[in-house]
Formats: sequence, structure tokens, C-alpha cells
Amino acid sequence: MASDAAVIEMTGLGKSFGAIRAVDALSFAVHPGEIFGLVGPDGAGKTTTMRMLAGVLSPDSGKAQVAGFDIAHDPEGAKHHLSYMPQRFGLYEDLTVNENIAFYGDLFSVPRRERETRARELLTAAGLSEFRTRMAGKLSGGMKQKLGLVCALIHRPKVILLDEPTNGVDPVSRRDFWAILYSLIDGGVGILISTSYLDEAERCHRVGLLHKGKLLFCDRPETLKKQFPGAIFAVRTLDPTRVSETLKSAPGVNRVVLEGDGVHIIADRAERHSELQNILSAAGVQVEAFAQVDPTIEDLFVFAVTDSSGQESPGAEASQPK
Repeated sequence: MASDAAVIEMTGLGKSFGAIRAVDALSFAVHPGEIFGLVGPDGAGKTTTMRMLAGVLSPDSGKAQVAGFDIAHDPEGAKHHLSYMPQRFGLYEDLTVNENIAFYGDLFSVPRRERETRARELLTAAGLSEFRTRMAGKLSGGMKQKLGLVCALIHRPKVILLDEPTNGVDPVSRRDFWAILYSLIDGGVGILISTSYLDEAERCHRVGLLHKGKLLFCDRPETLKKQFPGAIFAVRTLDPTRVSETLKSAPGVNRVVLEGDGVHIIADRAERHSELQNILSAAGVQVEAFAQVDPTIEDLFVFAVTDSSGQESPGAEASQPK
């Protein structure tokens, strides 16, 4: 495979379960050395997409290739070149860390010497070296996920499919998990990771925002954030509820969101800055700070799937995937 050829490529991929369209005409590609994030809430279609790419489910429409193999016509061919880590990875809790690694090494016919070297590298990166003789069932949730990733990587796959691997994982283990992923990209591995944590989108090279099976946006995080229409103002105040009540019906304000001891104001344009400050001042609302802030991927996603009243919109036009 050429170094610049996509390791995952799909066009119009779709899957239905009865009357429910779980995945609706997905089209995007993942390249070697790239971490692509498929981001969206529960029910967006992330797991169904992963299962189709892994050869567990057959698509109803469209086509996709993984490591150069058509997943509909030759799913077994693709399986030799990929690792699929589902939400509940199949560790054997009554086996030790070493024994789980040995099992997956045998499953993928990894020579013993190569397996030992590879396991040592991965366990060190995962911070699990001192737990090699511990039963997998005795590991913490984060450690289990990291062991699952070690097992998934033991045969040096070209493609890695990770379905919400950091769900419920502690912050330290999440950091370690991502450090391992970053260490893989220099070797040309293509990684597709799904997550409902919108902050993790910032860690990916490119992001696809998925909602009800449809791709709303697909691009680099920094490019996506520039597509946010309007402006966001952060207000620090001792009375966030009063700020919210005062500004929620103000001209140009699309939405007001309470953020801890502050308020985020989503307005139609940056020029509303002085106007909104004057409204608060006229109402006698005390404000400690009022400043425009950069939008996040979460801001863009929420804007795309809700209308100005804060209710979920019936649909959103998808941008052309890059």
C-alpha cells in the first residue's frame, strides 16, 4: 500500500435496524499516521460504524475498504491487518496480564521472541510493567483498558479501531492511553477512535461530528472551530442566574449557558460585546469580567444540533467531508 493511500475509506456507508437508520451515508477516509475521531453522543451511530469496519456487521448500502480490503466482500482479509477494541474488550479476568498478552499473541501468530519485545515496549508505555503477574480481574478500570490496548497492538496492525476506549476511565489513565496512541502514528498506523467526550476531539488530527447516523462536519479541529457562526462571551459574575435572565432575550443572543460560577453567551456576532455589557450595566448586574472566548468543538456540535431555543433541531446540513 502506498504511504499516502487511505487505510480506511468509505463512501455512502449505511446500516439500518428495522425502521431505524443507524448509519446514514457516511463518507470519509483515514490515512496512515493519522488519528481520526468519530465524535458524537450515545446513539449517534459510532459503534455500528466500528462494527461494520471490523467485519462484525454487514453494511446495507455504500462501500468501505480497510487496509485495502473490501469489508463486504473480503472481511477476513481485512481482519489480519486491523485491531478492533470494542467498548467491552474481551480480556480474560482469570488470566494474568502476561497470560492475556500471550493469548492474543498466539491468536495473531506473533513469534514468541517478537511478542516478548513488543509486550515489554507496550507495557512500559502503559505503565503496566510491574503488574505483569497480576490477574486482569484485579486491575482498575483504566488499567484494564490500557491492557486491552496492549493486547490489541501486539501484532502491529496497520489499522486500529477503538470504540469509546476511554469511557469511564480516570484522567491519568486517559492521558497514558492517548500517549500510547501518539507513539503509534510515526509508524504509519491509521487510528479511528470513537468518543462521546467532545474535549477528546481536540486531540485528534481530524474529526467527524456524528449525529443520528449523519456526518455533520468533518475536518481538522482548528478548521472546524473557525466554522462556528457568531461569537461566544464568557461572563464571570457572583450572580450568574441574574446574568442569564437578563441576557437570554437580548437582541442577537442565541443561547445562554451557565458554566459553574460564570455564564457563556452565544451571540450572532462579536460586535454585540459592548451592547450586552451595557444591558447588564443598565440592569444593575455586577460583572467581574466580560470577554470573548474561542469556540470549542463542543460549542460547534451543540450549535449544529440545537436551535436558538436550545431544543434539538430536526436536522442539520452536513459540510462536505475533507
